[in-house]
Amino acid sequence: MNAFLPVLILMTSLLPAGVIFFIPQASHTLRNTINIGAAVAKLALVAWMLLAVAGGASYESVLPLAPGLVLLLRVDALALLFISLSATLWLLTTIYAIFYLGNKAELSRFFGFFSLCVAATTGLALSGSLISFFLFFELLTLSTWPLVAHKQDQASLAAARQYLMFALPASASLLWAIIWLESYTGPVLFTDPPDLSGIEPWKLRTIFALFIAGVGAKAALVPLHGWLPSAMAAPAPVSALLHAVAVVKAGAFGVVRVVFDVFGASDMQALGVDVPLALLASFTILWGSWRALDQGEVKKRLAFSTVSQVSYIVLGAALAGPLAMVGALAHLVHQGLMKITLFFCAGIYDERAGVKKIEGLNGLGQAMPWTSVCFSLGALGMIGLPPLAGFVSKVYLGLGAIEVGAPWVVAVLIASTLLNAAYFLPLVYRLWFLPLGEGVEVSAQAESGAIGLIAPAVVTAAASLGVGLLAASAVSPLGWASLIVARGYLE
Repeated sequence: MNAFLPVLILMTSLLPAGVIFFIPQASHTLRNTINIGAAVAKLALVAWMLLAVAGGASYESVLPLAPGLVLLLRVDALALLFISLSATLWLLTTIYAIFYLGNKAELSRFFGFFSLCVAATTGLALSGSLISFFLFFELLTLSTWPLVAHKQDQASLAAARQYLMFALPASASLLWAIIWLESYTGPVLFTDPPDLSGIEPWKLRTIFALFIAGVGAKAALVPLHGWLPSAMAAPAPVSALLHAVAVVKAGAFGVVRVVFDVFGASDMQALGVDVPLALLASFTILWGSWRALDQGEVKKRLAFSTVSQVSYIVLGAALAGPLAMVGALAHLVHQGLMKITLFFCAGIYDERAGVKKIEGLNGLGQAMPWTSVCFSLGALGMIGLPPLAGFVSKVYLGLGAIEVGAPWVVAVLIASTLLNAAYFLPLVYRLWFLPLGEGVEVSAQAESGAIGLIAPAVVTAAASLGVGLLAASAVSPLGWASLIVARGYLE
């Protein structure tokens, strides 16, 4: 039974996807029941496995693909960190999407690819080898592309094409890196890092660069970030999925795997590629924040914020110290909670008040208080105000930088925080301290009739506060990240 558990947790998303594609458009109750039922089942299974893995258990499934080639799925503390985030947010995003999309067209296609995307994310987290990781990494591209193109209007189709223009060369880079490395080492298992001592340093540096280019496109590292702001043409549930649950997190998670499970911190430092990666992450943090300042649309500003915020995870991995790694892994969850809150709220403003532009936020705090409180909590958390989740991440990254002798990173974090404040505080000010703009009419029922949209945002906003207040708890994201590092993940 234990060997089947990784397959079972994958099937909780994969099987519903296969069924949902064939459900008639008009069968809303059946489709919604399968969607929510599968998400609840997955979350329950993840909760049970969290308890077991916390006690020291691990689970592994080996599925033959071809002679000498297997699909290796492994449940451990690191995998569960990512899966618990995706499972929790999948349920909330599914509820949000059901109410957001209502009776719009092509719902079975949408939710089929939606579930397939979560299945790919789950498989990617469970992957115990490079080839397994690559297969699910590609499935993630194939399942998210139709979601970006879902509206099938000119903007959505252009965004989907741009997504593939970045994703396909990145996939080629990742495959090239895997083939080149494994031609020397044989199949790379994450539990048994390869011996790199017999490979020339210049080749290893090139392979490392190919790996980072391969996963860096999904992580939106500059200059591979251009697809992400364009993808905001997709519906709000897709934006939430891209930014908080799946794609950019998969890229950041891939960086962590490459750094620690393929090269190892010591080899990365010996090759001298740790500082360039930290500099690239730092530049992306500052560049994304700077570009967010001049965005006039709410979702575009949030998109450039994601470009910046996800690179905190990459920065922590590049620093490769215990405290920095704890901060990076915790931020993988913290950023997901805060950013999905912001995108939920942006979708509510659009759907219930017709507001897409930043100036349209004027006065909505009074007209839509629940949504605006949630948005404000997400924004203040991104800035890093205590006791919200973003504050915890930044403190650990700063302490981690000092721990490994890189105090310049603290200056990057301070500059980023100031830029975060510069592009988020005006939005909060508009919500609460300016009157409604001319020509903007918000119904008194804007929120009372939208409980299915608001409830997920309230839950994630409360979680953004809760994981900060309870950061010292062993069951918090910070506590779980500390457990991962304490079990020797950096060694």
